Amino acid sequence: MFRHVSTVLSSAIASLLAVACAHAAAPAPVGIEAEQGRVIGTAADFGVLSPRARIEPENRIVIERLEQLLPNLMSEAGLDMWLVINREYAEDPVYFSLVPQPSFAARRTTMLVFNRLPDGSIERLTVNRYPLGAPYESAWAGGSLDEQWTALAALIAEKNPARIGINVSRDWAVADGLTRGMHQRLLEVLPDGFEERLVPAEQLVVRWLETRTASELAVYPQMMGIARGVIAEAFSTRVITPGVTSTEDVAWYIRERFESLGLPIWFMPDVNLQRQGQACERDSPFCGGSGVIQPGDVLHTDVGLCYLKLCTDTQEMGYVARVGETEVPEGLIAALATGNRWQDLLTAEFRSGRSGNQILVATRAAAERAGIVSSIYTHALGMFGHAPGPTIGMWDNQEPAPGQGDWRLFANTVYAIEGNIRQPLPEWDGQWVQIKLEQGALFDGERVTYLAGRQTRWHLVR
Repeated sequence: MFRHVSTVLSSAIASLLAVACAHAAAPAPVGIEAEQGRVIGTAADFGVLSPRARIEPENRIVIERLEQLLPNLMSEAGLDMWLVINREYAEDPVYFSLVPQPSFAARRTTMLVFNRLPDGSIERLTVNRYPLGAPYESAWAGGSLDEQWTALAALIAEKNPARIGINVSRDWAVADGLTRGMHQRLLEVLPDGFEERLVPAEQLVVRWLETRTASELAVYPQMMGIARGVIAEAFSTRVITPGVTSTEDVAWYIRERFESLGLPIWFMPDVNLQRQGQACERDSPFCGGSGVIQPGDVLHTDVGLCYLKLCTDTQEMGYVARVGETEVPEGLIAALATGNRWQDLLTAEFRSGRSGNQILVATRAAAERAGIVSSIYTHALGMFGHAPGPTIGMWDNQEPAPGQGDWRLFANTVYAIEGNIRQPLPEWDGQWVQIKLEQGALFDGERVTYLAGRQTRWHLVR
């Protein structure tokens, strides 16, 4: 009878929205408090702007980034001009980070031209058949597609930049947005000799997308708190009836809860369980399965949402109490503490100028010295859930990764501190259990700070 769970979940969501303080009656998560630990009981504690109300702050942040961030980054990359050329429904990945809302697509062919002036400021120009408007100035509008390309070539010749950045990259998908057709057309219209001035803009694109401004860092904790609040709701008796509710039911609750808040997800939430008697070994890359949730199960979820042009990626753990249990077993409390210790070893290696590969190697060595069996797969967060920035391990490769792993750590960047530890559980006769954690954190150049705290206590379903 539980096959038609969506109706049940929708009712649960409505109840949560109507009774924002319902979490007060829920059992407190259990565990050992560690630095920056924070218990969040429900997403109802966080306000969410309506789609219309999001327009003003999103556009204010875009203008702030264009005015305060872009000039320094273009200078850092050594570019005199940056071209972002798009076709409708084949937009460059960086396009929506540069234009005001509401923008759902590029109009026909849309050309953004960023020209660096001698004083270091940036002209923001468009060469479009349809003017884009503020914060851009139209350098040309109207006419045919051929005339548009001719106008772009004339503008480039007039500005006479020495180095022109275009979005082509072998290593970074987000910096490879100039399609082959648009690239060929650009080469056809450029004045003689200007094709030699074209250079990949990947350094600028990655730095643009990975760097967070003060305004973005002010709002980021809110959305991370929302994600953690929805997980707390999902890992409670408000959603889970042991022996009835399945892992898939909980995953759909999380998805529908985000939808009820008007927040898009960037992947389908995952919920899985570990159980005494199910295989999990010291070297297992992943422990967990799906099915109906039973007392004694260890739960894990992985969720991601986007809000105000920023994305989150969060993983937390829960435990379903057996009859008569009022606390999480000591072995699980110790395992989560090991997970927090592993996080500390990783973030202690965050230093400006270090590459992702260097951080990976140093952390693995520190974990080995501490006797922690772990796996690291940490990545940047920002306008994409898997955002550009230094790759610090991958779940299927714990060795240094050429290219993205060589990218260095910069200040004012945000990361999903992601990975897992595995250790034997005494209460399960020495069976290994895997603790999978992921929390969003800021690196300010000196210190790593979890923007909405981190899980240091178990979610307890009882």
